[in-house]
Amino acid sequence: MADKLSLENLPDLLTVREVAQVLRVSALTIKRWGKRGKLPAIRINSRGDRRYKKEAVLWLLGITQKNSESIIGSTP
Repeated sequence: MADKLSLENLPDLLTVREVAQVLRVSALTIKRWGKRGKLPAIRINSRGDRRYKKEAVLWLLGITQKNSESIIGSTP
């Protein structure tokens, strides 16, 4: 992405690099947080690329309330 991401134009699913840019940490940190359950990843395609929900990233920033259903896709 050539343009810097802003909170106003975040896509619904973000890549590791995009999340790292928004949170101002390294991509390795994002992957570690995923392994520890701090930031759950969605695996896509046969390679298992990671994508992260916008709601989860905003919750880490303290912008929205944590809603387990919208963040990790669980059912009650």
